[in-house]
Amino acid sequence: MVLLSKITEEAIVENLKKRYMDDYIFTYIGPVLISVNPFKQMPYFTDREIELYQGAAQYENPPHIYALADNMYRNMMIDGENQCVIISGESGAGKTVAAKYIMGYISKVSGGGSKVQHVKDIILQSNPLLEAFGNAKTVRNNNSSRFGKYFEIQFSRGGEPDGGKISNFLLEKSRVVSQNESERNFHIYYQLIEGANAQQKEGLGLMTPDYYYYLNQSGTYKVDGTNDSKDFSETMEAMQVIGIPGDIQAQVLQITAGILHLGNISFIEAGNQSEVESTDLLAFPAYLLGIDPTRLQDKLTSRKMDSKWGGKSESINVTLNQEQATYTRDALAKALYARLFDYLVEAINKAIQKPYEEFSIGVLDIYGFEIFQKNGFEQFCINFVNEKLQQIFIELTLKAEQEEYVQEGIKWTPIEYFNNKIVCDLIENKLSPPGIMSVLDDVCATMHAKGEGADGTLLQKLQAAVGTHEHFNSWNSGFVIHHYAGKVSYDINGFCERNRDVLFPDLIELMQSSEFNFMRSLFPENLNTEKKGRPTTASSKIKRQANELVSTLMKCTPHYIRCIKPNETKRPKDWEESRVKHQVEYLGLRENIRVRRAGFAYRRLFSKFLHRYAILTAETWPCWRGPEQQGVLHLLRSVNMETDQYQMGRTKVFVKNPESLFLLEEMRERKFDTFARIIQKAWRRFNARKKYEQMREEASDILYNSKERRKNSINRNFVGDYLGLEQRPELRQFLAKRERVDFADSVTKFDRRFKSIKRDLILTPKGIYLIGREKVKKGPEKGQIKEVLKRKLDFGNISGVSLSSRQDDFFILHEAQYDSLLESNFKTEFLSLLSKRYEEVTQRKLSISFSDRLEFRVKKEGWGGGTSRVVVFQRGQGDLAQLKPGGKTLAITIGEGLPKSSTHQNQHADITYSSPHKQPRPPNAPLPKLDSQRGRRGPAQTQPSQANLDFLNVPDQGIKQRKRSISHRPPPAPKPQPRPQGPRCRALYQYVGQDTDEISFEANDVFDLVKEDPSGWWTGRIRGKEGLFPGNYVEKI
Repeated sequence: MVLLSKITEEAIVENLKKRYMDDYIFTYIGPVLISVNPFKQMPYFTDREIELYQGAAQYENPPHIYALADNMYRNMMIDGENQCVIISGESGAGKTVAAKYIMGYISKVSGGGSKVQHVKDIILQSNPLLEAFGNAKTVRNNNSSRFGKYFEIQFSRGGEPDGGKISNFLLEKSRVVSQNESERNFHIYYQLIEGANAQQKEGLGLMTPDYYYYLNQSGTYKVDGTNDSKDFSETMEAMQVIGIPGDIQAQVLQITAGILHLGNISFIEAGNQSEVESTDLLAFPAYLLGIDPTRLQDKLTSRKMDSKWGGKSESINVTLNQEQATYTRDALAKALYARLFDYLVEAINKAIQKPYEEFSIGVLDIYGFEIFQKNGFEQFCINFVNEKLQQIFIELTLKAEQEEYVQEGIKWTPIEYFNNKIVCDLIENKLSPPGIMSVLDDVCATMHAKGEGADGTLLQKLQAAVGTHEHFNSWNSGFVIHHYAGKVSYDINGFCERNRDVLFPDLIELMQSSEFNFMRSLFPENLNTEKKGRPTTASSKIKRQANELVSTLMKCTPHYIRCIKPNETKRPKDWEESRVKHQVEYLGLRENIRVRRAGFAYRRLFSKFLHRYAILTAETWPCWRGPEQQGVLHLLRSVNMETDQYQMGRTKVFVKNPESLFLLEEMRERKFDTFARIIQKAWRRFNARKKYEQMREEASDILYNSKERRKNSINRNFVGDYLGLEQRPELRQFLAKRERVDFADSVTKFDRRFKSIKRDLILTPKGIYLIGREKVKKGPEKGQIKEVLKRKLDFGNISGVSLSSRQDDFFILHEAQYDSLLESNFKTEFLSLLSKRYEEVTQRKLSISFSDRLEFRVKKEGWGGGTSRVVVFQRGQGDLAQLKPGGKTLAITIGEGLPKSSTHQNQHADITYSSPHKQPRPPNAPLPKLDSQRGRRGPAQTQPSQANLDFLNVPDQGIKQRKRSISHRPPPAPKPQPRPQGPRCRALYQYVGQDTDEISFEANDVFDLVKEDPSGWWTGRIRGKEGLFPGNYVEKI
């Protein structure tokens, strides 16, 4: 939004509205993320988006919460500084969901083993547990956080989450005993009633929600879009993952149910004291809490008080009236729930605690600013914390930024903004003048019994202390504070009582008498020690916590998410203009844009800037010798950054636009990428050598003592992909996305009439693909040749492989329906890889048989059944197989090969290693295969020379090359012919023609180029023969 042409509240609202209506809920003001609650599930929070935003610069992709999360994580790793994100906005603006997405993203992108995964599970599972016990439906929000939490995810030096810590603030305890109309109590109560099994319901005495006084005051029991029963299962699963033992889980549910039954105990006046209206209702809560029913009745209707007279003290029992008894019952219920909640937070902390701190990312998810029809003490505390958070935002984004420009001597025109420190001081000042909280504590220190008199005194004292303050007004039932988010009227009734937050010793004593150890552990106080000084009040506690939180946040590098609530109906695409404009105003977005627009997107200390970008030039790497400022200038000039894009301060460099920063980042990434590639190349070369040595040995073992070997196949390097599938989308279309390829080669397949046809064979972890080509018979592509998946063989359906004992390249794949007779020069490599994959998938070894008489079943055709064919292998002359089909039998004749006991020998391989520039890399972009169905073998064919078998020496990705022995030199070239007029080419690599219409040549042969073809198959003439050859195997001269 920094790029808006007009910077007014109206223009900002209009921009947000356009984006919101098009389902773009995120936008930026510089580094600040603005998020508008869509009130529906959006489609862009998948693994695809996580992959997209991981490691990307902020402005490379559309605005997203994942970009902010990634920025935090990378900054932590690069700068070694703790990070935090402050998520602010009013109730229902989407803060809790934003916090979940951040934690989910960090969990996905950070690595780690099983211990780290356990920590991640706890971090993610803490959400449903704390939401069940700490969230509730309010009139503003169906899943409102009724407590604040600061979740610190702790990381190792390697960026793995290996610990964490939760700090919780101001649980809204009053909700346990009363709720406003159309609101609910905490989610856990409804989850328990709906989700408990029959045995649990009987054991806990559970009824319908309307039976319980603590649930039926608001008349609301269900929430649209919430499945309480399903949520209960998630809550119980979360307790399990966090490591809460089964017996403690049961007692957690007992206390939760016990509080509900406690609320149904009512009182009547009997004379000047109260009595329990129905003593029958005492038994069940007492049973669930493990206490005596008579003692429970006694402690609810009377109180032990210490009386001091003449230096002596004695205890007397004071009976309570109906109002006081009800207050005592509610105080016990609230204390039980609050302590249970603290136990759950502590259980999470114990499960992920780390003995020492390294790095951390903090996520602050705290209740939003609240304005209800009736605002009490809780809203006062909530809104005070929000004022403090707004103060941090102002301090660090508006005030600090402008002050920094002045300190660094940067040219700057100051921008006016509202600083809400004046409101924070009004609430929390200790003296001169005392703040509202100080006055409240003074009144509470002098009040004795419960009564409205104390609240009246408070109002009078506030009028006297702060009545003239410009942000304070009083009215007959309370007072008004002009908060940064608007005026809020607070009802004074109950302020003093809720601030005192005292649990009487009688009730602590009662709970310490419980038969359950867990119950007693929730009340660890020592009642025998003498109390000195004022008891801690709720307001002093929240003031202390808020200031500690501010102190923690100030030590981190802060990031901000400003959440906006577009409507009160909680419906998608509903836009209330005035509501959004009000939020834009009090969030200070206009001032934020103006400061950002006039200022600099990036600033860094000279030393840190030099350290980060030193790699860009030889002069600065590994260290700059000279003044730091000159080193920074040298770097900026080396990337040709315009002088108006940066300013040099006294200790920092300021870069104006994010795009200029991305230029630096991109160049840095390229440098690292270049060096990484050099290291990777050397490492992969080393690994490849080791891997191929091992593969060759394993492959040799398959055929050892079973099959004769070809002279040149024993020490051949394994390449795997002989088709270059990375550059062949027409073949990859039949594979799944990112499906790994183990082996790919062009093979010859023989049909029922022993007619040969080319097929592309691809082996992957999912099976074997046989791909052929067919002419399209109709449609717009009629007449074109297209790739077709002829067959896919699943490993489970393959029963075995058959080969002869001769040195030929034939093998039969036996499958459930019918078999395939294939021929491949690289059969040993294929069989080795197939055996491995087969065993991985089926958990059994692949059956490989050897015989000179092989039988295979052919595919059924028409009404005729599938019959068998026989292949017979006979001893002949030469190293090339001669085929002679006759009826249902194919006779294959071939000369004698190397003994069956031949093995791969390193010392005889005589391998040399040469630099890539001396031995160019073979083309990895192969050509389309010719769909030739001509028989390429037979008695009539002229046998190629023995030297042509050198094609089996496949270069190992341009690094290895076998020396050919003198006995295998090609025959002398014929007498030179007069050089024809026309283009010529030189062979970069050896190529052996595999069909009668193809030519063969050695590396460095020079021959005529007759015709170039776009298909990649060119026509050439060598030694008097004209034929086809792959164009990427030669260079034109």
